[in-house]
Amino acid sequence: METVNELTAMLGIDTPIVLAPFGGLSSVELTATVSERGGLGSYGLYGYDAERIRSTVDALRAATARPFAVNLWLPTGTERDPSDAEYARALEATGPLFAEVGIEPPTRPERFLPSFDEQLQAVLDARPAVLSVVFGVPDAAVVQAAHERGIRVVGTATTVDEARVLAEGGVDAVVATGAEAAGHRVSFLEPADHSLVGTFALVPQVRDVVDIPVIAAGGVADRRGVAAALALGADGVQVGTAFLRTRQSAANDAHRAAIAETPAHRSVLTRAMSGRLARGASNRAIETLERADAIAPFPAQNWLTGRFRAAAGAQGKGELQSLWLGQASRLALLDDASAVFDELRAGLG
Repeated sequence: METVNELTAMLGIDTPIVLAPFGGLSSVELTATVSERGGLGSYGLYGYDAERIRSTVDALRAATARPFAVNLWLPTGTERDPSDAEYARALEATGPLFAEVGIEPPTRPERFLPSFDEQLQAVLDARPAVLSVVFGVPDAAVVQAAHERGIRVVGTATTVDEARVLAEGGVDAVVATGAEAAGHRVSFLEPADHSLVGTFALVPQVRDVVDIPVIAAGGVADRRGVAAALALGADGVQVGTAFLRTRQSAANDAHRAAIAETPAHRSVLTRAMSGRLARGASNRAIETLERADAIAPFPAQNWLTGRFRAAAGAQGKGELQSLWLGQASRLALLDDASAVFDELRAGLG
């Protein structure tokens, strides 16, 4: 079933359903499945260097000939390396968690993330159908370079003001992401704590101020959410948690169990795992780090906790992982991505 509107025509897709990009939890299989079904599969490239970006895009192209998006985190200017004292305190706070998974705390790296310029050039060279960005407005030169290569650019807003400046900055579409959504709060004009607008309040107000397609995100997990988003003026939806629960995602069994079991009021906003505000299930790792009150700045905290989180995931220890999920997680009832897609598509009318 095709649903033709400005968004689908622009992106070259059949159905205005977008897979949310998962930093660290994306999989080629899930991205390709959504694209093959006629939506826009997305893949999060957080932390990927140029070589890994190239190989990932190659793998995606081998899995699907349909359009797909890749996602980058824009530098905000607030990223900084921790002082020696800050890093030492963060190491001390995480020490018991490293001990629990049986690995030594890591030595400090030369850098905590690849450079954005390196990532961007790799994406431009790879020419995916869509580049989506979070944490800001891409420079005019970035938008122009993408457009010259036939790449559409999608920005992400948590407030009406952010949507307005993204549209003024030349992006092709904007994701209006409500406070219900899983993962990092990608605010950039004001602190994330001051930008917690719910999806139902955000989407219609964004629709009223921009003349580019609007994609609703946050709290959309079934046909009811899709119908509601369209009624509010959205041109499409972006869905994360419902797809994250499926067997095609890179989530493990402990993460899927958390999605199934966490009620809306038990999801939390925390900086403990990454140094930036993000929504997920509370667990012992978050409680331990918040109690220690020794969270390093982003991206150092994210890099540091990522070392024990990876080991915990391999060992099935959900209490020591980042269990990102949205407030509609208990509506994520299906374990197959195609079945989730069909359920969402039923809301298009």
